Amino acid sequence: MRSKRYQKIRKQIDLSKLYTLDEAIDFIIEHRAGKFKETIELHLRLGIDPHKTEQQVKGSVVLPQGTVKKKKIAVFVSPAKAKEAKDAGANLVGGEQLIEKIKTTGKCDFDIAVAEPALMKDLARVAKILGPKGLMPSPKTGTVTADIKKAITDLAKGKITFKNDAGGNIHQAVGKVSWKKEKIKDNIEVFLEAIKKVKPSGIKGSFIKGVFLASTMGPAIKIQL
Repeated sequence: MRSKRYQKIRKQIDLSKLYTLDEAIDFIIEHRAGKFKETIELHLRLGIDPHKTEQQVKGSVVLPQGTVKKKKIAVFVSPAKAKEAKDAGANLVGGEQLIEKIKTTGKCDFDIAVAEPALMKDLARVAKILGPKGLMPSPKTGTVTADIKKAITDLAKGKITFKNDAGGNIHQAVGKVSWKKEKIKDNIEVFLEAIKKVKPSGIKGSFIKGVFLASTMGPAIKIQL
């Protein structure tokens, strides 16, 4: 059951209209559904078959205005690279011992993982733990690299990874209702361009079928590309 405030806000949205990005952001900022500083979320409905491997949509991009939440970064490196990782700002640094701890406990106290290429063979031992949580480092997202410092710096600046869900949708936090509109809009535009660049070659017809913007507790607004 939706709250009375949610219902009140929803009645003010014209469901037959495609809102411009500016209109949608302005509406959400002006009609806050929660008493806390809600996150603004972008939801995309893609014209893909999520069951086909070749139509999976995934990649990474640096959001120019940063992320809404500071992520805890774990870095898997050899002892020679440990100081570099710590100095760059990694929250958790380790090698074989850290991997063994994850294997033993089954716990991952971090939001994103970066790995030196030489450590990937060891990380394979915990792939069944990291994989389902979306924490397995990958060369495609730049989280398997010899340039550990750059990887951590990019993540600190706002680099995020994205991947479609089982229904062929993508969800991404792009700002807070307390942010200025220009910052939110900047993140959205850069994110949408990143999605367009990874369009699978086999897609026929519309790739992005629907774009919706919403706050954490508020109704979604359909926007025009």
